[in-house]
Amino acid sequence: MTAMGRPSHFDPELCEQAHSYCLLGATNDELAEFLHVSPRTIDRWIAERADFGDAVRSGRVAADARVARALYGRAVGYDRTVERMAVVAGELKPVTSTIHYPANVQACIFWLRARRRQTWHDGPKDPPSNTVDNIALLEAAAESVRHHDRD
Repeated sequence: MTAMGRPSHFDPELCEQAHSYCLLGATNDELAEFLHVSPRTIDRWIAERADFGDAVRSGRVAADARVARALYGRAVGYDRTVERMAVVAGELKPVTSTIHYPANVQACIFWLRARRRQTWHDGPKDPPSNTVDNIALLEAAAESVRHHDRD
């Protein structure tokens, strides 16, 4: 019994396209639409073609790592050096300044709920004896970071 539908020809150049599209966060269904094949073809290529599977996975890992790094930066705060042109003593000169972006509580909570589910989940839970106030710990950690950044 043969499968119905148009045969899908694999071209090794599709690996680079798949990698790049996965850097943008593409799902298998979106990748199939982009490459003009069925989602089953994408699944088959990932399973059967090591080069294609590696391209898809490495694109997704790189994208996820970049987002995780950005989320972590938002969670703990960060400094960014900015250079702009300004008129100084009648001359146009580059001026460098550092802008501090403080920690973002929502990013902290999101990160901790993803990484420490047992401690930071939303559901009801019987508190164990001698619990430590997690909000107080978070505030102390943020204050420590702020104090360390000033030194």
